[in-house]
Amino acid sequence: MSIQSASKVAVVTGSSRGIGAAIATSLATTGFRVVVNYINNEIEANHVVSKIERKGGQAVAIRANVSVTAEASALFDQAAALFGGVDILINNAGIMQLSPIADMDDSSFDKQIAINLKGTFNTLRLAANRLREGGRIVNLSSSVVGLKLETYGVYAATKSAVESLTAILSKELRGRKITVNAVAPGPTATDLFLEGKPSHIIEKLSKMPPLERLGDPDDIAKTVSFLASSDGEWINGQVLRVNGGIV
Repeated sequence: MSIQSASKVAVVTGSSRGIGAAIATSLATTGFRVVVNYINNEIEANHVVSKIERKGGQAVAIRANVSVTAEASALFDQAAALFGGVDILINNAGIMQLSPIADMDDSSFDKQIAINLKGTFNTLRLAANRLREGGRIVNLSSSVVGLKLETYGVYAATKSAVESLTAILSKELRGRKITVNAVAPGPTATDLFLEGKPSHIIEKLSKMPPLERLGDPDDIAKTVSFLASSDGEWINGQVLRVNGGIV
């Protein structure tokens, strides 16, 4: 069934919970039709869709592992079949497995490269060929690229690569009125961030920014929604550190 409307279409990868869910919900409230992408969390993804629909928006949940080229392509195919095309890509899917570089095992390294880097590359390549004129791409990086904290080596390396892809693709899309930017959150109160951290570490990190709190997923979502809107059309090829001044 085709769902047609005048509003633009946004694909948000990894948006069944956390920052991704907040972004999907924020975009929907500003009029975008939203594809809520997930890998394993089908129930959570459907909850995000239901929340959007209760507020009068349009959304659909689509399963795809963006690190697999064929699945990433199918995600775009399904979005186009349902909504008629894609205008906005938000690359939020990511994993974080922390370890000193000397102790990082091959499996953890490979998983982070696959999801954080190759997954982003896969969808960027598709978006470069399939986004409609005037579209927007926002990649999720991390302020740890600037902080350079111990145990974040591989994770930070994948996000540094994402920032490079962001800047270069913004130039390669010259003439199509498509902007490509990255948003780099600082410590944000999500399951991904909080999991496995003792309370004293969370407290320490929450006091590091001059604003003395952890970020909230909505803090990040509002910035992404701005970049995706017409108000953000003159920002291109940039990395916005959304972190309360931590770095």
